[in-house]
Amino acid sequence: MTIGQLAERTGVQAGTLRMWEQRHGFPQAERLPSGHRRYAEDEVERVLEVVRARDDGLSLTAAIERLDSASAAEPETSIYAGLRRRRPELHPYPIPKRLLVAVSHAIEDECSAHGSRSVLVGSFQREAFYRDAEARWREFARSADLAVALADFERPAAPEGAPFEVPIGRDHPLANEWAIVCDAPGYSACLAGRERQVTGERVFEVLWSVEPEVVREAVRIGLDLATARMPELAERIPERLSRPPDSDRGAVARATSVTNRILAYVAAGR
Repeated sequence: MTIGQLAERTGVQAGTLRMWEQRHGFPQAERLPSGHRRYAEDEVERVLEVVRARDDGLSLTAAIERLDSASAAEPETSIYAGLRRRRPELHPYPIPKRLLVAVSHAIEDECSAHGSRSVLVGSFQREAFYRDAEARWREFARSADLAVALADFERPAAPEGAPFEVPIGRDHPLANEWAIVCDAPGYSACLAGRERQVTGERVFEVLWSVEPEVVREAVRIGLDLATARMPELAERIPERLSRPPDSDRGAVARATSVTNRILAYVAAGR
């Protein structure tokens, strides 16, 4: 819905919603290529929750923090949705599938170049898409601590020397997403894209980060989704993922910002 429609349904003026978003990253909007905001249906209830909390005497900051704390306890339905909810500072960019594949390959190659002890999670939507990349992923799995592929496989599988194959139903939110997450000592990167309907070309709203803490969240979300369908994976998850990652937040945040700008320019054809 538009910001005007969200304002009408919540009773909060559009200017106020823009101010909240600028200062607090709330409510969460997706951006069209034109720059216009669009809001998901569930943002109506989230805004109303904040309004009710403020009526009870909470400050705006406290009301949003309470909403986020309650949301954090809920299981995530997908990598993209989880990052979008937990990390409102990450802004999605629309990019075509051809570019998404190129960026995914770059992340995979960089992860592989950093050698062993990596954890790789990929969401491929369809088994056929994974089979196209299977040779690459088998190569990655040889040196990784753990590699997991999620797609509409018929059944769970743990092929020797290959990623775990975790089935996802076609009605699952992950079936509409493309994701690649690499968490390795000294290197972190994640990309999660939700496909949207665009005539003539497959386009994804993409979140991207190299911040270790963001990537750690993404890999945990992906592994939680995988172990829910393949419980034996739990014993293969490296213990280090339970600890906070080492990070230089200033440097990697700047790198993420620059990379987002590059992606935006490329996607716009400029």
